[in-house]
Amino acid sequence: MSLPNTRVEDEQESLDELAELARTAGATVVDRFVQNRTRLDGKTYVGSGMVERIKAAAAIHEANLLIFDDDLRPAQGREIEEATEIKVIDRTELILDIFARRARTKVARAQVELAQLEYELPRLRRLWDHLQRLGGGIGTRGPGETQLESDRRNVRVRIKILKKILKGVEIDRQEQRKQRARMARVALVGYTNAGKSTVMNALSGADVLTEDLLFATLDATTRKLDLPGGHEALLTDTVGLIKKLPHHLVVSFHATLEEIADSDLLLHVVDASRTHCERYMDLADAVLKDMGIEEKPTRLIFNKIDLIEDVGELERLRRMYPGALFTNAVEGEGLEEIRRAICALVESKEEVLSITVPYSEGRLMSTVYQMGEVLSTQDGEEATEMKVRVSKADADRLRKLGVVG
Repeated sequence: MSLPNTRVEDEQESLDELAELARTAGATVVDRFVQNRTRLDGKTYVGSGMVERIKAAAAIHEANLLIFDDDLRPAQGREIEEATEIKVIDRTELILDIFARRARTKVARAQVELAQLEYELPRLRRLWDHLQRLGGGIGTRGPGETQLESDRRNVRVRIKILKKILKGVEIDRQEQRKQRARMARVALVGYTNAGKSTVMNALSGADVLTEDLLFATLDATTRKLDLPGGHEALLTDTVGLIKKLPHHLVVSFHATLEEIADSDLLLHVVDASRTHCERYMDLADAVLKDMGIEEKPTRLIFNKIDLIEDVGELERLRRMYPGALFTNAVEGEGLEEIRRAICALVESKEEVLSITVPYSEGRLMSTVYQMGEVLSTQDGEEATEMKVRVSKADADRLRKLGVVG
C-alpha cells in the first residue's frame, strides 16, 4: 500500500523483503500489487476494485495464498478471504510462521509461541464467526460464543505461563551476565542474512546454523573468543533484523535482545554484495533505534566482499567508510582485523597493575587470581609482588584495598 508521502524506493524495498520472507517460508511469488491511495479502505484495506483485480490474478496463476505487506485487522482479512476465496495472511503472520519453523531450542519455541498467541488473541473471533450465527443477542448465548470465550481463557492462561517461563530465562541470563561482567562483551548485529552466523563461526569456532535464508537462527549464541596477547571476550550472535519487525516479536525476544543492549561493542555486519547495501545498513540501524539500542560503540563489517561483481563498488565502500572492516568470512579473509578491533576494545577496558600482597592475606591472593590474569609473580620477604591485568572496575577495587604499588 502506497500512501501520500511514501517513497517509491521504500515501498519496493519492503515488497522485495516480503518476497524473500515468502521464499523463506517455502512459497513461490507469482505476482505483486502496489496500490496508491489517499486513505485506507476500512472494510477491505485496499478497496473492492483492487480485491477484484487480486481475485482475477489469483485465478490466472492458480494462487492459494495472498500476503499483505501491512498488518490487517481481523475483519479486513475475513472480508478479503470471502471475496477472493483464498487464504489471506499479513506480514506479521508470515514472520511468525517462519519463526515457528526456525525455533529449535525450548527458549526460542516459547518466545515464538508467546508472540503467536498475543497476535492471535484479538483475532480468535474470526475463527468462530461461522458458529456465532447460530445464536446471539440477550439471553441467547450461542455455542460459537461459548467456544470463543473458552478459547480466550485458554490462550490467556497459556500466555501467562509462557511469560513466567521467559521471565525465569531472563533472570537466569541476568545472573550469567553478572558472572561474566569482567569480560568484554561483543554482539554481532545486522540485517538478516548478512552473514552474522558465518562470522561468528569463523571467529569463535562455534557451529551456529548458516543458510542462505532469512532468520537461519533465532537463538542468541555466546562463545568465548581468544584474542591476541592472551585477551578474552564474549562474542554473541543475535537474531537478524528486518524492516517492520513485529512488535510481538520484539516483546517476546526481550531476553535475547538484552544481549545486544548489554554489549560493550556492536559489530554491525552488512552484506556488501547486496544492491544498495547501505540502505539495509540504515534499516538495521533504524530497527535498533526503535528498540532503544543506540549510541553504542559500533564497528561496521562489510561481509561477502568476494561476491561483489563491481570492483569499483568495493573501492567506493572503502573510501566512504574508512573505519569499516571488510571480510569474506567463509574463506577467513579479514578475520584478523576483526580480532584486533575487538582486542582494542578489551584493552581499553583493562589495566595492568603492580600490586603487593602480604603473605598473611591468603584470601586476597585468591581473589586477585579470580579477578583477572596474573602476568608475573615475585616472592619477597613479607609479600608477593604481582603484575596483573584486570578490568578497570577491579583495578579501582584493588586501589581501595591499598595494595597497588
